[in-house]
Amino acid sequence: MASLKDQLIVNLLKEEQVPQNKITVVGVGAVGKACAVSILVKDLADELALVDVMEDNLKGEMMDLQHGSLFLRTPKIVSGKDYDVTTNSKVVIITAGAWQQEGESLLNLVQRNVNIFMFIIPNVVKYSPSCKLLVVSNPVDILTYVAWKISGFPKNLAIGIGCNLDSARFHYLMGETLGVHPLSCHSWILREHGDSSVPVWSGVNVAGVTLKTLYPQLGTDGEKEHWKEVYKQVVDSAYEVIKLKGYTSWAIGLLLADLAESTMKNLRRVHPISTLIKGLYGIKDDVFLSVPCVLGQNGISDVVKVTLTSEEEARLKKSADTLWSIQKELQF
Repeated sequence: MASLKDQLIVNLLKEEQVPQNKITVVGVGAVGKACAVSILVKDLADELALVDVMEDNLKGEMMDLQHGSLFLRTPKIVSGKDYDVTTNSKVVIITAGAWQQEGESLLNLVQRNVNIFMFIIPNVVKYSPSCKLLVVSNPVDILTYVAWKISGFPKNLAIGIGCNLDSARFHYLMGETLGVHPLSCHSWILREHGDSSVPVWSGVNVAGVTLKTLYPQLGTDGEKEHWKEVYKQVVDSAYEVIKLKGYTSWAIGLLLADLAESTMKNLRRVHPISTLIKGLYGIKDDVFLSVPCVLGQNGISDVVKVTLTSEEEARLKKSADTLWSIQKELQF
């Protein structure tokens, strides 16, 4: 006797349906969940795959999202501990990684994450050899380098979120200060993600009007408008959020969906993201740092070379030297 499905639906296409716009999220903690929800709300994928080692929690998150399918336009949400669920992904977002323990050195933390990546990356490459890797795990600039080395991918396909979140926070605070929407504020924060990031004060503008023409002392100790304090809030805000709720997640999830959109739709928008910077600004080592990059269907296609002051360029080189001093000690 024919099943109810057979009575209702005549299947004309017997072959397996291969997803055309599949996205995978590896690591379904707070950041991974925020990322998954943001991608689903923006209708970026025809299939979303979730991977994590905590199988019960993973299955629960998948089912919870599936039960909201009526309100989404993503027809298939899958999950699994095994990486075959990631097959044919166009973008793979990696949020998995170890947390720094009290008293632990940065080098030891990075090495533990290298060991995790040595399992994740080969499995991702096995099932999605043409994907773009979006790395979120910290320290993100170093781990983007690690993902690039392990994967064997061209440099344009290994992408770190870099200073994207730092820039987003700066845009928000700049908008709050000036009373305009963050989209109308323009600025770049480069170098390493986190405390040592560098705001390019000469490029801070609204509608092409640079703030430095209005406030020549912008970003210096002699400036009276306190924009340096606004940038300090950018650095401090992550710590404040973590102090209040224990972690950051939603802003990262939203920015990852924004980056995924640029790749999935080939928008070729410019984002401050982490890429191989060797050959720029006198840097000679294989390090990844945040600079404005053109992002599209082939990953990073171009880098916008921002004109830096001698001080900004020196700080960028210092970051590169610091990262390389850690990277060269890593065991692959």
